[in-house]
Amino acid sequence: MTSRAETLLESATIEINGMNCASCVAHVEQAARKVAGVDACQVNLARGRAAVRFDPAQTDPQRIAQAITQSGYSATPEEAGTQAADAEERRSQRQAEEATAWFRRAAAGIILWLPLEAAHWILQAAGSHAHHLPAQSTWMGWASLLTSTIAMLYVGGRFYASAWKALRNRTSNMDTLISLGATVAWGYSLIYFLGGLAGAWPPPRLHDLYFMEATGLLALISLGHWLEARARQSAGSAIRELLELVPSVALRLPENGEDAAPSLSASPRLRVIASSSAPPEEVPIAALHPGDRILVRPGDRIPIDGDVVEGRSSVDESMITGEPIPVTRGVGDAVVGGTINQDGRLVVRVTKTGSQTALAQIVALVENAQSDKPPVQRLADQVAAVFVPCVLAIALITGIGWYAWGAAHGWPAGQTWSTVARTVCSVLIIACPCALGLAVPTAVMVGTGRGARRGILIRDIDALQKAELIDTVVLDKTGTITRGRPVLTDVVVLNGMASDDLLRLAAGAEQYSGHPLAKAVVARARERGLTIPDPDGFTSEAGAGIVAEVEGRTLLVGSDAMLLAHGATDGDGQIPALAPGNTFVHVASKSPAGVERLGVLVIADELKPDSIEAVAQLHRLGLRTVLLTGDNRAAAEKVAKMVGIDDVRAEVRPADKAAVIESLRAGNSRRVAMVGDGINDAPALATADLGIAIGGGSDIAKEAGDIVLVSGSLTGIAASIRLSRATMRKIRQNLFLAFIYNVLAIPLAAFGLLSPLVAAAAMALSDVTVIGNALLLRRTKIED
Repeated sequence: MTSRAETLLESATIEINGMNCASCVAHVEQAARKVAGVDACQVNLARGRAAVRFDPAQTDPQRIAQAITQSGYSATPEEAGTQAADAEERRSQRQAEEATAWFRRAAAGIILWLPLEAAHWILQAAGSHAHHLPAQSTWMGWASLLTSTIAMLYVGGRFYASAWKALRNRTSNMDTLISLGATVAWGYSLIYFLGGLAGAWPPPRLHDLYFMEATGLLALISLGHWLEARARQSAGSAIRELLELVPSVALRLPENGEDAAPSLSASPRLRVIASSSAPPEEVPIAALHPGDRILVRPGDRIPIDGDVVEGRSSVDESMITGEPIPVTRGVGDAVVGGTINQDGRLVVRVTKTGSQTALAQIVALVENAQSDKPPVQRLADQVAAVFVPCVLAIALITGIGWYAWGAAHGWPAGQTWSTVARTVCSVLIIACPCALGLAVPTAVMVGTGRGARRGILIRDIDALQKAELIDTVVLDKTGTITRGRPVLTDVVVLNGMASDDLLRLAAGAEQYSGHPLAKAVVARARERGLTIPDPDGFTSEAGAGIVAEVEGRTLLVGSDAMLLAHGATDGDGQIPALAPGNTFVHVASKSPAGVERLGVLVIADELKPDSIEAVAQLHRLGLRTVLLTGDNRAAAEKVAKMVGIDDVRAEVRPADKAAVIESLRAGNSRRVAMVGDGINDAPALATADLGIAIGGGSDIAKEAGDIVLVSGSLTGIAASIRLSRATMRKIRQNLFLAFIYNVLAIPLAAFGLLSPLVAAAAMALSDVTVIGNALLLRRTKIED
């Protein structure tokens, strides 16, 4: 029942403006979850967006956004059909506008504060008697009142508006603290200033007032928000860079009145030439549909995923796969949007559009990973939810404490209230829940973005956490360590049959199998020009071989173990000595009289060029390596020895690979990563602590595994582990910085050891420090 309910849930993304701290995150998530039908909501402060999962029978994204808006934050649901590039452009524009607004406020605040502050310190340093005169009798006293009032209205306007919204919704946020801190400093100074002017108490001197401090703290905090906004833009640049790879227009070729999928009776070559001769039409990418044919000139970026129907060229796919060497693409080959056509003219038939393209799938995976939260971040959010009320309580206790201290020690009223105002203001200003909210998402954003540029797609935060702890890497052989395109090198006949006849029959049995070994047999038969018969029926025995009816006989084509299982005698006496380390496909004929061995097909599979280096990198990271394959032990051990793998588990059926993984995990309490093709090895990938799928093609989203290596290069395994270790290290550093900052800063402010200006500068820098530390991930070396 639960699984059925989960399948009925839908997901949506909601853009949110106005969040600036972890308290805001908690309030938004709480507001969304109160809506009937909402199953989950995760807010990413750094991205300014919420990912919600809901029951469409009870609610919709518009209602959820409305609830968030009513809680004090501007929320807009992202339309389901929105192009990723359009959504990212709007988000980027919004961030740029926000940064500009903060810059203007910061600039205004600095202009209003810094000249007066500098003059004040210069006069004090020079020993000017004006510094000791009553503030009302100096131009600087009146000027500080005027500039501070303007700053409170203009620079502080946004803080007060946000605090008022929170108050109306019976909540609090970081702006509540900032507004109260500025109000305490300015309000105390105004009362003290006007009371002294009216003769209610002795007139204060300039350094007894906090007008300039109120202006300065608003200026510095606004400056910090501007730096934070710029840093957020930089942290989220990976997705923008990916989306910018795709051109906005394409050159579509007309079909000359024919359908996008013309009849097979016409010559494909003549049809391509005829239609390609017409001038192309420049159209937006959004106007393309599957079946459209587009022209890609040398030097152009390929605008969308498709298959080459004319031409041949070198294509630079480094921006997608991370591999610097161009690959050759010709007729029948698939190409990916965003890659660069280097030196040839290509005509490409569109196969995927919109969210189905490889680039869109990559962006979706990266955004999904950036929206996830590890348990430690959920703890930080829980702390932040009660952080502001706790700080308000601490500020109240601080004020009462200093008032009591002043009264007990006989301080003058002016000194007592000045100390109360200074310490309360400092406590309110220096407390920073914002750093708690940014500590994890900024590091995850930069880390996953760095991985995406390298062709490493991390599905979620759990993958980062698990990859960091891996101590054993299990690798599949075919298609992972080797190229996965085995070649038939020899045909050994046992019963006097001609080798071509044996190969022809074996190819007939294997031609509808998708196994790489079967493809190698069929390919060699076609190379020799043999007529391959159609089987009357066949059965695939997973991990063993094929049983097929070909030309009136039952053929067994597969492993020696399969032949023995069907009743064949041990072939050691019949089969000549064969080169160890190769793969052998045994062929036999089965009849009521028994099983007759017909011959052996010898198949070799060459290593990928980077397999040796990839395994060496894993060993340098201190990881144990295991080769897991269904191939015979001799072939497996040969490959393992060539690349330097520590342990070999051979002749393992696909259904049993998960059990081997489980035994490795249980035996020595190891953390195991399984590396496979993402489809055939799906059970093993799911059983392992971490599944790493070797990608290939454009169906990125269909790849199994927690991490997908788009390029297919094994060096990505070590790179992904280094990246995960570096990212988790930054997450821990950021959380430490955020917590230790508040743990140390608040007591210092409460005991009067920090002035409001120092508190404002420290609070502004705390956010920038956390984001800046995350941005250092860009410089972290993940390649060996």
